Amino acid sequence: MTETIVVVGAGQAAAQLAASLRQGGFRGAVRIFGEEPYLPYQRPPLSKKFLAEPARPDVLLLRPESFWHDQDVAIELGTPVAALDLPGSRVVLHDGRAVDYGTLVVATGTRARTLPLPGIALPGVFSVRRIDDVRLLRPALDAASRIVIIGGGYIGLEVAAVMRGEGRDVTVIEAEDRVMKRVTGEIMSSYFERVHRERGVDLRLRTRLTGIEGEQRATGVRLDDGTTLPADLVLVATGARANDDLAAAAGLAAEDGILVDEFARTGTTNVLAIGDCARFPSRRFGRRLRLECVQNAIDQAKAAAAMILGQPAAYDPVPWFWSDQYDIKMQMAGLMDEHDGAALVGDATGGRFSVDYRRDGRLIAVDAVNDGRAHMLGRRRIAEETAPAPVG
Repeated sequence: MTETIVVVGAGQAAAQLAASLRQGGFRGAVRIFGEEPYLPYQRPPLSKKFLAEPARPDVLLLRPESFWHDQDVAIELGTPVAALDLPGSRVVLHDGRAVDYGTLVVATGTRARTLPLPGIALPGVFSVRRIDDVRLLRPALDAASRIVIIGGGYIGLEVAAVMRGEGRDVTVIEAEDRVMKRVTGEIMSSYFERVHRERGVDLRLRTRLTGIEGEQRATGVRLDDGTTLPADLVLVATGARANDDLAAAAGLAAEDGILVDEFARTGTTNVLAIGDCARFPSRRFGRRLRLECVQNAIDQAKAAAAMILGQPAAYDPVPWFWSDQYDIKMQMAGLMDEHDGAALVGDATGGRFSVDYRRDGRLIAVDAVNDGRAHMLGRRRIAEETAPAPVG
């Protein structure tokens, strides 16, 4: 094959796609366009090790620059795509150039979800999604003693752990009745609530904000009960939304993510979408999924490459995730949000345990704390017990 593959987005999914295409023998041109000025890099460490121990951005790179040169993959950094011209089989860059493609792959990822709050745009209000976010945030953190974090999900709690490790005062504001409610069950939420409170985090559940205080910069947050909490810095960690705007504007179907089939194909010929921005059908879990994790970025990119190479294989994974908080590693496999029963395995007070989640008697998810064996066995069991019945 010698057609040109154009990839919009330069994250982990784009990097894996290009590597898999070359590994599979694709000899045509591969061109990747990324908004950021950095080669494809790891994002999970941004709220963990990279935030705690600032280093040069190149420590996060998935591959050295020489790899892309050796593989003859052209990556144009700092080059946003302004529009997808699907009838013309080309993409229009922000600088006005038009680039033709034989196959287009959209891998635009996600962006931080914003809150419609007064003061949200004030200096001193931050989010963590990109390297440059951390490079701006870290000096501000160094000058701050009182941190308010909006959101008690992975990123909010990971940053809270880093900040408490540095001895800073941390308040976490969470609108739900427990932390990480979207991704884990009550047992695990209760465990992490206790862990953070024991380490001095002021964790406020069932609490909503009405605004960010300050004139020239953020000086605090105002709660819905009228209370004002002073802050030297405010971090917004309320999740992410899919970067599906370009695709939707071009006429691709999108519903909080670009809709694709099990082979990563959109409804338009020779246009695929992969990674955090794509929503695909899962027979395993009985619904469409949009996953924000390294596993999905890598494995769906491999599936898309196989499709392009004429070796299609349906993508229907057992997803897995992880979170590092203090000296605790939480590893998750499967999806627990539709479970009808949860069972604790081990002792939650001992710092090493797991939780099994079942639906209709089948294991659909496992959360493990400091227990890699439970995580790996759980992934295997979930794959077996959720395997969809053969078609036909």
